[in-house]
Amino acid sequence: MDPEKKQRMLEKIEQRAAERKKMRKIFLIITGILFAIVLGLGIYAYIFVTSALEPVDETSEEIVKIEVPLGSGVTTIANILQENGLVQNAKVFKYYAKFKNESQFQAGEYELMKSMTLDELIESLKTGTVYREPVFTVTYNEGWTLEQIAVRVEEKTTHTAAAFLAKVNDPSYIQELAAKFPTLINPEEMLAENVKYPLEGYLYPATYPYFEENPPLTLIIEQMIEETNKYVVQYQDAIAANKWINTPHKFLTFSSLLEKEATGTTDRATIASVFFNRLAEPMPLQTDPTVLYALGEHKDRVLYKDLEVQDPYNTYQNAGLPPGPIATAGATSFEAALSPSKTSYLYFLADKDGKNHFAETYAEHQANVAKYINTQYN
Repeated sequence: MDPEKKQRMLEKIEQRAAERKKMRKIFLIITGILFAIVLGLGIYAYIFVTSALEPVDETSEEIVKIEVPLGSGVTTIANILQENGLVQNAKVFKYYAKFKNESQFQAGEYELMKSMTLDELIESLKTGTVYREPVFTVTYNEGWTLEQIAVRVEEKTTHTAAAFLAKVNDPSYIQELAAKFPTLINPEEMLAENVKYPLEGYLYPATYPYFEENPPLTLIIEQMIEETNKYVVQYQDAIAANKWINTPHKFLTFSSLLEKEATGTTDRATIASVFFNRLAEPMPLQTDPTVLYALGEHKDRVLYKDLEVQDPYNTYQNAGLPPGPIATAGATSFEAALSPSKTSYLYFLADKDGKNHFAETYAEHQANVAKYINTQYN
């Protein structure tokens, strides 16, 4: 072979070898880059999914209300949860539920928390209840005053009764609550000169769960206000349409009178009719619980001299409703206030067994007094 031709051939072979080496290097570089990208995406995906499986806020005690419409599938529910800040990512919740073969969710209204795990959310949506064990619960009874609630708070939590009463009487706190509950809280009425306690009657009586050992005082108070707010929002049109109790403050005041006077569920609507009939006459309400509230003490029997106490809450001495509620009222009293019986009664009394006796005229009422009251104490 021609030496020159052979030389050119050798040079081409060396050139191709160099190109192949270069290509291998480029391939290794590209492969390394792709591997790094895939690894990075894998790590990112792992972190993303792991994070999305965690509660949104493990320390949050905020109650988030959602509604799951009838016929909602897991995709719809996942989107509702994400829109309300209850899960990190709707798709992760959706695939997690499918992975666990969970699909039988119930429609309805739920009160959930951002601190709930995906399993707790799924269990709640399956059973129709909030699936979370509280650290402890506290019951506040119907008909209790703020002072009685304060004692229970001191008994069951780390807060003192004095601290509780200071908080519920703080005008600046009432203003804060007005921003949170604009339908319910009206500082102008609640902070009026003669109102004893601004939040008297505003803390709904019920059993409340607490999910931490030392719940903040504001959480304890606002949980109860939130429950009252739910009723007021529900009834706001009916409240506004009633000339005698056309504000939430008056509505709660009237309801508290029913709560303290009624000895049985069935009498509340009839007692409400008596009060409305008296307001329409007009006549003073003359209800004994307002006298006891004015005196600041409990008595088994209100004496005639007690009726003379000079206090804005004494409905024997003052016309119309007292300045504010005298106790907490429950749903039964709320409903009776807005749906009273249709009667002509202007008087009633309770006998020694707690049974109420109603009368249309003063003469009839005096006969009831002689029959059911005077014989009891003579």
